[in-house]
Amino acid sequence: MIAFETGESVTYGLYGAQDRGRLFIGAGEKVYAGMIIGQSAKAEDIEFNICKTKHLTNTRSSGADEALKLTTPHILSLEEALDFIDVDELLEVTPDSLRIRKKILDSKMRKRSSK
Repeated sequence: MIAFETGESVTYGLYGAQDRGRLFIGAGEKVYAGMIIGQSAKAEDIEFNICKTKHLTNTRSSGADEALKLTTPHILSLEEALDFIDVDELLEVTPDSLRIRKKILDSKMRKRSSK
């Protein structure tokens, strides 16, 4: 599962993604386009807009977002991350975190290069 845009992950965006596989990140984390946010249950890559927020209208209550429950993200160790990456992916190691990303961050360029 791949992040579609740059921003901060929110519960509303992650809630729809968690049904498709196992998440590697939680809400409130900074993400960028091309960053891998989880492992899909299927073999193909799926892009998600996890920075998407719910549009507020007068018909919704303000406490409705608290009903969304996320599963605990699976935090990868260095060894697990090295085993997980594929030939078209890279592992970023920083003092604060380990992040997996695609070699080509732009989704249109990735599709062109795969042809």
